Parts: sequence; structure tokens; C-alpha cells
Amino acid sequence: MPAARAKKESNSVSPPSDDASPKESTAENSKSKRKRQSQSCDACRARKVRCARENPDDPKQSCKHCVALGIPCTYDYQPKKRGPPNLYLRRLQEAAAAAAAAQGDIHEPALDVSVSPSSVHQSLASPIQTRPSPPQQQTSSSFLEPSLTPIQTAPILPPSRYPIAADSFLSHYSPVNPISPASFSGSRDNNGGAMIPQKSEDTQQYSSSEPYGSFSAYNWSYKHHQPLPILPPTAIPPLSYYYRPHRLEDIAPRDTISLIIALFFDFVYPLTPSIHKPSFMADLHSRREERDPLFFALVMSTVASTLVQVPRSYLPMERSVVRKLAQTCYEASRHITIASYDPPTSMHVVVRYFDCIYHFCEGHDATQHAAFGESAHIAVTLRMHEEASYEGLDPIECEVRRRTFWLLFGADKSMSILLGRPICLRDEDCTVHFPKELDDEYITPSAYLPQPHGKTALVSGLNYISRIFALLGEILVRIRVDKRSPPQGQFATARLEEVQSLHTRILAALVHTPEPLRLKQTLQHSHLPPEYGGAGFRQATFAEVKDFFDNPKASRANALNPFLVMQANLYVTQQLVRFVIEQYRDELLTSLHGSVDDHKVAEDREAVASDLLNILHSIPIQSIATNGPSLVHKVRFVASTLLDAVRKAETAPASAARAHAFLWDFLSILSEIERNYLLDDDRDGTSSGDGMPIV
Repeated sequence: MPAARAKKESNSVSPPSDDASPKESTAENSKSKRKRQSQSCDACRARKVRCARENPDDPKQSCKHCVALGIPCTYDYQPKKRGPPNLYLRRLQEAAAAAAAAQGDIHEPALDVSVSPSSVHQSLASPIQTRPSPPQQQTSSSFLEPSLTPIQTAPILPPSRYPIAADSFLSHYSPVNPISPASFSGSRDNNGGAMIPQKSEDTQQYSSSEPYGSFSAYNWSYKHHQPLPILPPTAIPPLSYYYRPHRLEDIAPRDTISLIIALFFDFVYPLTPSIHKPSFMADLHSRREERDPLFFALVMSTVASTLVQVPRSYLPMERSVVRKLAQTCYEASRHITIASYDPPTSMHVVVRYFDCIYHFCEGHDATQHAAFGESAHIAVTLRMHEEASYEGLDPIECEVRRRTFWLLFGADKSMSILLGRPICLRDEDCTVHFPKELDDEYITPSAYLPQPHGKTALVSGLNYISRIFALLGEILVRIRVDKRSPPQGQFATARLEEVQSLHTRILAALVHTPEPLRLKQTLQHSHLPPEYGGAGFRQATFAEVKDFFDNPKASRANALNPFLVMQANLYVTQQLVRFVIEQYRDELLTSLHGSVDDHKVAEDREAVASDLLNILHSIPIQSIATNGPSLVHKVRFVASTLLDAVRKAETAPASAARAHAFLWDFLSILSEIERNYLLDDDRDGTSSGDGMPIV
């Protein structure tokens, strides 16, 4: 018995010594467990027979059964995790399958641009894969309806020099299955070799095989969306769910999108040149949106802002359909960009600026200001206000950033004066230069080409309006400072001299404009022709405005003349700033002398109003209408001050009568223009007044 007990104790596994740590003991136990699990090869385990190896410690030695059968002896089996099944997960999967079966008969056509908001919210709340369409159909599911099927993409092309978020990404967005160039559909050799990227002729100038910003031209990595597990109908997808490539056809027919983009460059681009046309069109032609989600968002925001700014007669759709398409495009852009702020790019700034315009024209005042705030602060994050930040950037990126920043700068000053808001972008904080006065075709990825002699660049209008807004910023800063601490004595006199200097500068701001931007007719307010004003003039103008918006066959030569459109914006804004300066000058005179000459003040107000009316009469009404509600707000701001003169009809009847005529001409004609931009037939053309002119 003692001998047998000793033999038994010697064959048993000895417990770990006191010196061994718990980790070492656990490691030894797991190692011995793995060793025990690997004693039987896969074939013997499947046959449920004892595995016979002469040396169990030699993993390379085959067992006798495998040698006899002439089969490989492998040890690939992995034991499954023990425990009961996950009944909670099974219930979720069954509920999701039931919801999918209930919605199996629902199929939204991809080209239906009049998607109701309820269907949009339903698709957002239920990220369930829809039933696939028959092969013969060319339509696909709506963008806002989640799809877990892979998207067939176009052949990969070298990126344009317009920067994209896809060129760089953070590690926590790294794709699970990175997309390689060979994964894109394209031409292959006869042996099934790698794809050969196809490059069209019109993209060669603005595409380069050189790396951009240390990223290879053939490394179009993006934040690839990892397919979501099946979720219950009430689950909310993560923010990154929609950040994946999409097709334009998911929103509307490609021809329709192309038409709207063409309208953007005809009507909107002269006042908003924040896109480099050649590279943008090359990317659109190469279907870059199917590889880069952020570019898809840029196209969507461009379409949305265009739909609310162009004459309705150019769009072969009902007004309600146009409005729903604009809303769908905006929401598509928002879904994508909300999860792509890191790292920020200039494209984010442009997208949010276009969103700001969309909300302004739609009357979404608070949302408009939120979009503007995002755009402005992303621009500051990129240091677009500092000239030093432009070092090392290619010419296209430099000019896109400069143009976009100065558009934001002007919108900031308009918001400040018309709504009484603080200034966000102060002139003294900005060192960035004005954009180079070159048309887009003379800005290439590697160099600035000379502008042809005698040809005025479209961006010159933006430069002159930016100078005017810089003067407005100077007077607004002084007004804000003096409101907090009113100047007294010699300080008030010094401030009056500064304001007088600003007044001289604003009157001379447009003296040296190039010929295409110069008014062809300038009249003094004391020599107004008798045909200015009156029922006949208003009726003729109303008829022309109605023809402009409703008649597809009406001549639009004046509306398509970008310099006439920019003239209206320039000279109306100049009179607005002049009016603000004169108002504050009169306040300083009152504080210095205790009173002011009311007759002189009335004459100055009437002079501003009549000069403004001369400008509106010197520019074709179509060019004025193309400016849209932004110009209407500026004119209304000046015209509303004439109400004080109208109230003084008993003391100054002649002056009040003229002011009343001016006011009637302003508001009757421009209110008709503003009404025609509304996409909702139920609205009466009134505004809350809490919007801002964007340009």
C-alpha cells in the first residue's frame, strides 16, 4: 500500500510552489490545457479514436492512423466557448428579421426626388437592408435609406489638386478592410492582372501622379464604413454609418444633377467663387463621389444651395419637388459631414458655407447662423485668416481658401450690421491676402498662369466687395467700442475725424473698378428723370420680373452677365456702408454740439436713397434679381430709415413725398423679387428679418 500510494502521488500533478506567482500558475495551467487539447489530430478527433503518436511532444510527427490512411496530420481544431446560447442576441436577430419581412414589399424609387420627410425619418430609424432590385432596373435605393451592399465604384483615378478628407484620416477611422486600387472595377489584362487606371483627357491637367501632401496618388484611402450588425428597428446608427461612398443616382438622375451644377456656375458662382471649376468638373466627370464621401457631400450642398437661388423656370420641376430635392441634398450632405470633422479641410468650410446659404434662402434663421458658425470656426481652425498658413499649399488650394475666407468675412459683417451681432472675424486679426485676380482656368496645380491682357477676372468683384466690407468692419468696431465707453471732448473729436476719413474712403472705394464692373449710368439725385417711379414703371418692372422667373424662353442675357450681377452687389453694399458711416457721424456731432441740423440730416438720407435708386435703375432688373434675397435685405435696411422722413410730412412735405416715392419703388419691386425665391407656395413672402445677406 505505501508503495502504491507513493507511485500515485508521483504520477499526479504537483501543486505550484509558494514561490510561483498566480500569473505563472495560470500560464502553466493554460499551457498544459492547450497541450492536452492538441494531443489528438483533426482526423482522429473527427473519427473519435485515440490518436497514436510515438512521441507526443513532437508536433511535426504524424500519428500512425494518418500515416496508414495517407492523409495530412493537422492540429487546426479550436475548441468552442462553452456555455448556454445567447438568447438575448437571438431575440434581437428574430425581431430584426421580422421587421425586414414586414418591410419587404416597400421599395423607394431612387429617382423620386419628392421623398416625404416621414419616409426619410423612417429609413433613418430602421437601418435594415431593403430587398434588392431586379437586375434589369437601373434605379437604386434612396440615399437616406441605409444599404449594406457593396457599391460598384468607377475606375480609380489620381486625385485632383483640390484637397479632400479622403487623403488623410485618423487611426480610429482606419478601415477594417482597406480598399486597394485593384478592388475598383477597371480594365484588366487577359491573365486577370491588376487594374489599369483609366484617365480621361479632360482630367489630366488637374490630376497628377505625384503625391499630394505625402499621400500617393493611387492611395485613395477613406474612412471605410464597417457594415453594421442587424439592429432592432428602434436602434440609431452611429454617426459614421453614412460616411461611405455614394452615387449621385441615389439622389436624382445624373443628368438632373449636371443641369443644376451648370446653373450654379451660371447664376451663383460669380458671387460665390468658392469652387475651382476645372478640377471640380474633372472630379465630377470621373465620379469621384463614388470613392470619396466628402466630395459627394460637397456636390450635394452645391446642389441644395443652387436650387434655392436660381430662377424656377430653369428647373423642369414643380416648386414643391424642387424644395424637397434641395432638402434631401442638404440632409445627405449633413449625414456625411457630421462624422468627418477630423481632420478638418477647406472642403468642410465650403460645404458649411453652402449650407448657410441654403438655410438663409429657406428662412431657417437659427440653423443658418449655426451653419455659418461652423464654417467660420473651421476656417479659423485651419488658420485660413493667417497668410503664413498658406505656405506650401498648391495654387488651387490657396485660392479656394482665400476666396472662401473673404466670403465668410463679408457675411460676418453683414450679419453684424443688419442683426446687431458681434463681429466674429475682425480685420485686425486677419493677415491673409486677397485672392489673385485670375480666372480658374489660369490656376493650375503647379503654377499661376498670366491672365490675358484686357480680360477682367470674375474674382475681382469679390476683391472689391471685400474691401468695402473691411471698411464696414472698421466702422463697426468703433461703434461697438464707443457704445461701451462713449468718447468725450478731444477723444470724440478724434473719433469724428476717423469717421470722416472712413466716409471719404467708402465714397472712393469703387472709383478704380475695371470697366466691366463700372456703372454705365450715374445720375445725381437732383436730376431724376420723370419716368423713375410711378405706376407705369412698377407695372413694367413687375412684368419683367415675372417673365424672368416664370418664362423658360425669356432672354437672360443680363442675368447671365456676371459683371452686371456683381455691379448690383457692389454698389448697393457701398451705399449701405456709406449710410452706416453717415448715421454714426451724425451721432458723434450730436454728442459734441448737443444737436444736429435736422434739415441737413434729411438731405443726406434722401441723397443716399436717391443714389441707391439710381443704382437700381442703372442695372437691368434681371441682374438685380439674380442677387436674390441678400440684396433685398441690404436695400430694405436703407429704405426703412426713410420712414422717419415720411413721418415728418407736416414739417417737410416735399422731402417726405420724395422719400415716400423712393420707399415705394424700393419695397414694391424688391419684395416681388424676394417672393419669387420662396419655394413654399403657402408663404406670403414676408420674412422674420432674422436672416442675413450672404454676399
